[in-house]
Formats: sequence, structure tokens, C-alpha cells
Amino acid sequence: MVMKGFDRITFDLNVMGGRACVRDTRVTASLILNLVAGGMSEAEILEAYPYLEAEDIRQVLRYAAWLAEESVLELAPVGT
Repeated sequence: MVMKGFDRITFDLNVMGGRACVRDTRVTASLILNLVAGGMSEAEILEAYPYLEAEDIRQVLRYAAWLAEESVLELAPVGT
């Protein structure tokens, strides 16, 4: 399955337990995020994973930003 607006982020229950992956590979979005957060440059990631493309990394970052958008919804107390 591909999410609208994120054509490089895929989900398959048979691959990595359905976690968000890059283009049907076994490279998860969370792995890429952890590498970036740990200080790896785009060039270093692409060298370590030569089957990835720069746009894969950028789309993972956009996907993470989309997930991190916050919304606060006020819920009515139970029983009202």
C-alpha cells in the first residue's frame, strides 16, 4: 500500500511487520530517521544503502513531519 502524497513510503504486512518502508524495501522510515538524527549525512546514507535515492530520504523526512503534526482534540467526559 502507498499513501497519497508519499509515493516512496510503502506498507506491507509481510514486510517488516507492516512498518513504513522505503519503496517496498526492508529499509524502514524509522531507520532513515535514526540515521539522520544520529548525524549521518545524505551522502553517507546513500553510500551505506546504494539502492536508495536522495528523494527517498527527503520523503521520509516529510513523512515524519506529517506524522508529527499535532492536533489537540477535546473529548467529552465518559457518561455525558
